[in-house]
Amino acid sequence: MLKESAPIAPHECADCPIRHRAVCARCESDELELLDQIKYYRSFEAGQTLIWSGDHMDFVGSVVTGIASLTQTMEDGRTQMVGLLLPSDFVGRPGRDSAAYDVVATTNIVMCCFRKKPFEEMMVRTPHIAQRLLEMTLDELDAAREWMLVLGRKTAREKIASLIAIIARRDAALNMAGMRGPLTVDLPLTREAMADYLGLTLETVSRQVSALKKDGVIGLEGKRRVTIPDFNRLLDEAGDDSDGGMLA
Repeated sequence: MLKESAPIAPHECADCPIRHRAVCARCESDELELLDQIKYYRSFEAGQTLIWSGDHMDFVGSVVTGIASLTQTMEDGRTQMVGLLLPSDFVGRPGRDSAAYDVVATTNIVMCCFRKKPFEEMMVRTPHIAQRLLEMTLDELDAAREWMLVLGRKTAREKIASLIAIIARRDAALNMAGMRGPLTVDLPLTREAMADYLGLTLETVSRQVSALKKDGVIGLEGKRRVTIPDFNRLLDEAGDDSDGGMLA
């Protein structure tokens, strides 16, 4: 089995694949220069813990490439995946010294990190950063509310369709592509991770993915590569409106 190659960090902000969606999306050139003075890149391998819950955090940052999971451990040792961090998602909270969750690399990952104290000072002086971070925080809140619906009220089939739709919509947004016509995305999660995240058994996930394929809702190439012939039909299977009621 070939080992996944290590991701490569961009050299310049202009080359960054998340530039139009990250916390710096609204920054002017002079503001980017200031951010460049306090930023650095970090790479992590799949399975590696980026941040432990309760750890002191001296940085904040954005996922550039790859996927990470947010996990919470209960007192009896049980763990629950409570969220995913996709490219352009922000990690860490200005004004909070410690991490609330374990952050674990699901795939190989590159992060654009900013030293925390200088970043907090820049937020005060740079409205573009504060404004964008507020927008991202509100999007995250909307996503959390939608995910409560997915986990609490949707059937297993709807849960699988919802997760695929979320990943497809984000992938299209990052690549500035439309949602019309066939879409092809690579699922960042194994079947086991999908089961954990959705509160399902591995057998149920595999069965429902196969059913969606059999019904022509999705196509599969291997275990991870998914083709979506009609995105609106996928949304129908997810129990969502075709005008985009799910996560941004």
